Amino acid sequence: MLLEDQLKQALCTHPFESLGMKKEEGATKFTVWMPGALHVSVVELMSGKHVGKLKKQSGSDLFIGSFKRVKANLVYALKVENSETEYQVIDPYQFQEQAYHAVHFVDHAPENVYQQLGAQLLELDVGIDAPVNVTRFAVFAPNASAVSVIGDFNYWDGSCHPMQKTSMGYWVLVIPGVHAGHKYKYQIKDANGNPLPHKSDPVGFSNEQYPSHASVVYNHNEYEWQDSEWMSANQADKYRQAMSIYEVHLGSWKRPDDKSSNRYLTYHELAEQLIPYVKDMGYTHIEVLPVSEFPFDGSWGYQPVGMFSPTSRFGDPDDFKHFVDQCHQHGIGVIIDWVPAHFPEDGHGLARFDGTHVYEYSDPRKGWHPDWNSCIYDFGKDTVRQFLVANALFWVEKFHVDGLRVDAVASMLYLDYSRKQGEWIPNVDGGNENYEAISLLQWMNQAVYEKFPHAMTIAEESTSFPKVSRPVFEGGLGFGFKWNMGWMHDSLHYISKDPSYRRYHHGEITFSMVYSFTENFVLPISHDEVVHGKGALIRKMPGDEWQQAANLRCYAGFMYAHPGKKLNFMGNEIGQATEWNHDSSVRWDLLEFDKHKGIQALYRELNGLYKKLPALYESDHDPKCFSWIDHENSEQSVLSLLRLSQDGNQKLISVSNFTPVPRNDFRIGVPTKGSYKLVFNSDDKAFWGSGYKVQATVTADDVSWNNQPHSIRVNLPPLATLFLVLG
Repeated sequence: MLLEDQLKQALCTHPFESLGMKKEEGATKFTVWMPGALHVSVVELMSGKHVGKLKKQSGSDLFIGSFKRVKANLVYALKVENSETEYQVIDPYQFQEQAYHAVHFVDHAPENVYQQLGAQLLELDVGIDAPVNVTRFAVFAPNASAVSVIGDFNYWDGSCHPMQKTSMGYWVLVIPGVHAGHKYKYQIKDANGNPLPHKSDPVGFSNEQYPSHASVVYNHNEYEWQDSEWMSANQADKYRQAMSIYEVHLGSWKRPDDKSSNRYLTYHELAEQLIPYVKDMGYTHIEVLPVSEFPFDGSWGYQPVGMFSPTSRFGDPDDFKHFVDQCHQHGIGVIIDWVPAHFPEDGHGLARFDGTHVYEYSDPRKGWHPDWNSCIYDFGKDTVRQFLVANALFWVEKFHVDGLRVDAVASMLYLDYSRKQGEWIPNVDGGNENYEAISLLQWMNQAVYEKFPHAMTIAEESTSFPKVSRPVFEGGLGFGFKWNMGWMHDSLHYISKDPSYRRYHHGEITFSMVYSFTENFVLPISHDEVVHGKGALIRKMPGDEWQQAANLRCYAGFMYAHPGKKLNFMGNEIGQATEWNHDSSVRWDLLEFDKHKGIQALYRELNGLYKKLPALYESDHDPKCFSWIDHENSEQSVLSLLRLSQDGNQKLISVSNFTPVPRNDFRIGVPTKGSYKLVFNSDDKAFWGSGYKVQATVTADDVSWNNQPHSIRVNLPPLATLFLVLG
C-alpha cells in the first residue's frame, strides 16, 4: 500500500520510517502528512528562519521537499496554511529517539509503567536555547496493525498522528504543543486492519465521564502536599495501633443541600464536611469504596476502567489529593478499595484492547467472571502483572493513600470460584488454586511494603486460605491484614436470632476465637451487609423498636471488645433503618430523634474508649493478651472476656448480656483483686438505653469463679455490653 494511502486510512505502522527529516546524499528530505493543509513550509524553530517550502503531492495531503545546507541537528517547525488560517506546529516525527525512550526501561520495574507509559508531560532538551514542551504517548497494543492518538488537538482525526510500533509491542509518539487538560483517546486497528472502539488510555491519569470517556492529559507534579508531619509520624507498628475504619461511598454519604441538583459532593466539599464528622466520631481511618474511574454508577466503583485515574465524578486528581491531604492534616488515614480481580467489558476499556486478549485470559473458563459479568485479568502475563503491581504502587506514591483494601481476593485465588464442574481449568497439579494470582498478590504485597513501609494492604478474603496476612518468606500471601468474614457472618447470624433462641446458637458468637489469631484480622460490618435485600444493620435485630436498638448497641460493644481492628459502613453508626441506596444520602434527618442520636453517641463513645484504652487495641493479634472468662453460659446468653494491654498492666473486662432479662449481682471471675471501674455501658440513657442501675465501681472478693482466683458481682442490664477496667 502506498504511504499516502496508509496515512489516509490510519494504517501506518512505522511512520518514523517515512515521515520527518531524513538525510540524503547532499540534501535533507522532509516528508510531512498534514490533512487539510494547502501550503506547508519548514522553518527553524528558535529563529523562525525559513528552510524551504514543501511540495504538496498531487491529490494528497502529503508534502515533500529536499533542501541543501540544512543543519544536521536542526529542530524545526512547520508553517501551515489552510483555507481558513495560518499557524505553526512542531513536527512530532523529528523526535524518534525521545519517543522510543518511553519503552527502553518500562519492563525493568513496575513503577516504570506509570512513569513512562500513558501521556507523559516532558520538556525535551534537544540542543536549542529552550526546552520543547511535549506530551509523550505510549500504549501497549502488541497485536494491533495501527494505532493513532486522537484528541481535541487534532479534531479526533485518526489520520493526523499515527504512532510508531516498537519491537516490545508498545506504540509511541511525542506530540509537541499538547499540554495538561487536552483530551485524547487511542484509535486502534486490529491485526486485520479493522477499526475497534476508540480506547481510553489504560494508564490515563484523568478521565471524562459519559458519553466521551476520554482520557485527559494530566500533570502530577503541580500539587504541593502539606502532610509531611503525618507521613513522618505514620511509621508506627499498625498492629499495635487503634484502627477504627469508617467505610464510605463518596457518592452517597451526603448529597448537596440543593435538592434540585442531582450532583455529588466534590472532593473539596467532602473534605469540608466528611473529615470533621469522622474526626468528631473518633474514627482513625476513612476507607472509600473504589475511586478508580468506572463507567457505571451502580457498580459502586467495583467495575473499574481507569485504574490510574481517580473518578472525575467528584473532581480532578488534584482535588482527590486535596481530600487525602486534608485527612492527613486532621490525623485521619485513608484506605482505598482496590480492584485487581476483574474489569468490565465497556468498549472504551481494556477488554480485547487491540482486538485480542491483551489484559484478560483468553479462555472464558479463566477469563470471564460469571458473578459479575466481567473480564478476569491474565495473572500469568508479565505485562498484566506489572500493570497491576504498578497500579498498587501508584496510589500510594501519587496520592499518599495509607492502605489498599484488596477486593474479591477469594475470586482470584481459586480457579473454580463460583463455577460448576467442567466450567473451570485445573492448575498444572490438577488443583483449584490459581498459582498465577497467588504469585501476583505476593509480588504486589512485597513491592508495596518494600517501597512504602508505612502503608498497609488488607485482603477481603472469605475462605480459609492459609496465611493470607503472613509474610511471603513464611509462605504467606503477604497482606498486612485480612477481613474476618467468618466473624461477621457468624455474629450477625447470632444477633439476628430472637434472644430466646440464642442459647441454641451460642457457638456462633464464640467460634471466631478458635481462629482469631491465625491472621491479622479486621472485623468488618461492611456495605455488603446492608444492601441487596439484606436490610439495614438495625433491621437485622429482633424485637420491638427499643429491643432492636438495644441489640445493636450490645452488639457494637461486643465488636469493640473482640480482638481485631474495626470497620463500620456509613449509616450503621446512626441506626439507619433503610438499606443503603447508592443514589441517595445517608438518612441524616434521623438524628432529629433520640434513638438515632443515642446510637450515634454510642459509636462516638466506643471509638473514644477504643483509642484511650490500650487493652482494646495493642494486643489485637497477640493471643497471650486475650482470654475468655466465660464463653459457655449458653443458658443465659452471657459472654465475658478479658483483654490485656501489651505490658499486662491494663486489664479490661467485657461482659455482654444478649437477652432482655436484667441480671442483678451477676458474678464474674477476675484474675486480680482490686476495684473495677465501669467505663462503658451500652444501656446508658445517653445512648437511648434503659438506664438500668449498674454499680460505678465494684471490688473483687476472694471467691474463685469461672476458673479465676477472684470475682466481682455486677448488675447486667438487658441487652447490654459493659466494660470494666481494673484500677
